[in-house]
Amino acid sequence: MMMKPLPFAINVSIVAVVVSSSIVLCQAFTPPAALSRSVSLTSPTLAPSPRRSTELTSTRAIRRNHYDDCFKDICDGFIRQTLFASALAASIFLSQPVFAADPPNNEDGTQQTPTSKLNGPPAYDEAWGLVKKYALDQKYNGQDWDEAYRKYSKDISTSTDEGQIMKATSNLIGSLGDKYSRVLDKDSYARIQKFDLIGVGVTLMPHPTSKEIIVGAPPVQDSAAFQAGIKVGDAVLAVNGVDTLGRTAFDIIDQISENPDAGIVTFTIRSGDEYRDVTMKREFLEVKDPVSYRVSETRADGTKVGYVRVSEFNSRVKPSLEAALRDLESQQVSAYVLDLRGNPGGAFQSAVEIAGLFMSDKLATEVVDGNDVALKFRTSKDKVMIDVSDPVAIWVDGRSASASEVLSGALRDNCRAVVMGDQTFGKGLVQAVYGLKNGYGLVLTVAKYLTPDGTDINKVGIVPDVSKEDALPSSPGFVPFFGSDTSRVDFNDVKTRMSSGMCSTVD
Repeated sequence: MMMKPLPFAINVSIVAVVVSSSIVLCQAFTPPAALSRSVSLTSPTLAPSPRRSTELTSTRAIRRNHYDDCFKDICDGFIRQTLFASALAASIFLSQPVFAADPPNNEDGTQQTPTSKLNGPPAYDEAWGLVKKYALDQKYNGQDWDEAYRKYSKDISTSTDEGQIMKATSNLIGSLGDKYSRVLDKDSYARIQKFDLIGVGVTLMPHPTSKEIIVGAPPVQDSAAFQAGIKVGDAVLAVNGVDTLGRTAFDIIDQISENPDAGIVTFTIRSGDEYRDVTMKREFLEVKDPVSYRVSETRADGTKVGYVRVSEFNSRVKPSLEAALRDLESQQVSAYVLDLRGNPGGAFQSAVEIAGLFMSDKLATEVVDGNDVALKFRTSKDKVMIDVSDPVAIWVDGRSASASEVLSGALRDNCRAVVMGDQTFGKGLVQAVYGLKNGYGLVLTVAKYLTPDGTDINKVGIVPDVSKEDALPSSPGFVPFFGSDTSRVDFNDVKTRMSSGMCSTVD
């Protein structure tokens, strides 16, 4: 059967989960009251059950003082219109007519709007067009999207008042009835740079025809890229002297990660017929190390247990976790507890990359867009840091969401870990963040994701294999030392549940 060409939404947005300059958390998301799933839960709540046998930087993070504040930023799956994921493989872009049905490009490399009849303010038209093409809900909450355009733009067709225009744009996006989709003001859009790995305020993406890496959105106001005069459509031919053509996003991320504390980065830019090297100072919002760890105990049988807590999936999480695991391995740790309680998520691709520290070349998650086109993300090859025979227990609760759920689902469905605790939050949607030309941003739900065995966890969450009463500390939530007591975890049971006799891997 011939594979359906991947729509532009998947290629430029969903797939851009592994961005180099745009790994972000959302801002100002407010979940339902008391984080309850009961308002929109359509599936019955399942009780924890045993693992089934045949089914299923210079960066440092501003930590919120309260979990509720943290959940206002919940948003794993936030991605920017940017670099393609290496998980797609080159054949997707070179052998399939991915962009054949898309409209032609403007001279700056960006795509023209999907209709020639738009005559409203540019930012309004941009937002409407992005929803038209990329929204997961292709029924637009049961409304005619053309009629919605006319309804919300009737009072701004000739307006030059930016506040009025963006209020109408917000109302338009609000009509989708999606709590995750919204317009970001300029300050909120700039704050998203909290998870910018390059640190110069620029968004990169492949040109749809030439495959060159180009600047896909206006640089953030007053950022290093903005001050350097970099513009939308400029081709980025090299980063720190390394050619970008033909390279994957993972390649570029790995290159940058080799020296995360470097104070500058150099782009080789082609702007029109002009070539130049631009060296920019990297600047980051405060990003705290999200990883804490220790050797929690040495048991009578010689098992040395390593406890690792991950508070969020920010730009620092992967190198910090690698350092933690390297240290624990040097201390001969042979069993692990990965504590994701209270972790609201973060960068989608970080969960995939971290899964690769525990298992090589395995299906981590599957992303499905509004046209039911699926894209599989696999872990990296040969980057495993933990012996595959070492048992891993993952602790979760009702505040473990999005990227936490991606990682938990990836390791459990591949028989690499056992999940313990309470049922997770249940956020199985993926958002893209688009920069509008007036400096505002658009957050849009563009896809859903499934765990490796095909489970849709949205509004349901991941059901633990072992209840918190049987394995977790008696103290509530995460409390240093007391809340990290691993003594109740039965690692022999974990090994049994991970074994082929009890667990069937997805691939």
